[in-house]
Amino acid sequence: MSPAEFKATRLKLELSQRDLGRILNTDQHTVRRWEDTSGKRPPNPIACRVLEWMLNGYRPPEFPYANNA
Repeated sequence: MSPAEFKATRLKLELSQRDLGRILNTDQHTVRRWEDTSGKRPPNPIACRVLEWMLNGYRPPEFPYANNA
């Protein structure tokens, strides 16, 4: 997953960088670096997999409004 695809997926899930950082147990600045298209720090492969799971309907407990769905 490219940085642009990573960001597009996060936005499709309506998550802020802070929300995604909370879900992935990482800092929002790390999420920002993964989304940087300069390619200095590509998205973490495990984070990409988790985003794919969430696109397919998985909602971890940390997901905003997960209990309201």
